[in-house]
Amino acid sequence: MTQPFAPDCGFVDDVVAAVNVEQRRGVVRPTMLVLHYTGMASAAKAVRWLACAESRVSCHYVVDEAGCIVQLVPEALRAWHAGVSSWHGETDLNSASVGIEIQNPGHDDGYHDFPAAQIDAVIALSRDITQRNDIRRARVLAHSDIAPMRKIDPGEKFPWGRLADAGVGHWVAPSPVRDGARALARGDTGAGVRAAQAYFAFYGYDVPLDGVFDRQTEAVVTAFQRHFRPACCDGRLDLSTLATLERLSAALPPAPHVA
Repeated sequence: MTQPFAPDCGFVDDVVAAVNVEQRRGVVRPTMLVLHYTGMASAAKAVRWLACAESRVSCHYVVDEAGCIVQLVPEALRAWHAGVSSWHGETDLNSASVGIEIQNPGHDDGYHDFPAAQIDAVIALSRDITQRNDIRRARVLAHSDIAPMRKIDPGEKFPWGRLADAGVGHWVAPSPVRDGARALARGDTGAGVRAAQAYFAFYGYDVPLDGVFDRQTEAVVTAFQRHFRPACCDGRLDLSTLATLERLSAALPPAPHVA
């Protein structure tokens, strides 16, 4: 039977201990924060599902639409929220990250804007987590960033710019979308595709570097657009997407020095 625990954060309104937890592997503390949406009709249903053994999933926190926060897994432990995923070559992202599930029914069931009170709570919680764990801004990510072939959450309506203004996450203002602009798309090949793939890989995405605009490359472009250029998420590599990616990459802070 799962034991109750004290919350890690003073913003937590309730604790519901999840069953599917274990020790983190190979890390002392999390280095990444991953944001999801629940994709369920209510936060209460999401909490019940994320807490039970049969779900085979769990997360650290759930934030409902009113901004109430439930903690299910202590941050010191490994929750099962990232699944098969990758970022900068890391693949055990459950061990490396804290996962926040944000209540929203999702794209298949009436995807809607995230209420202001909910985002206020996500910002406060995320800022607390990242500061306590010294998580770099560029390692605050969407589930779709780390698993672009499988996931689309929290989606293009999530206000990443507002989080960045509050000090959470890495962001630059997206370059404007221009109607009719030329774009690379699935099936294209060549040096331009290879150069773009290298930029995406440099930023952290799991993408081939073969100069072929395949299904995986398209999924990565779409994931990037959902997060960083949400005005149009069509998976086509237009000048707006490329310019946003280039400026975002240029704005990355230097990697921390390892003695």
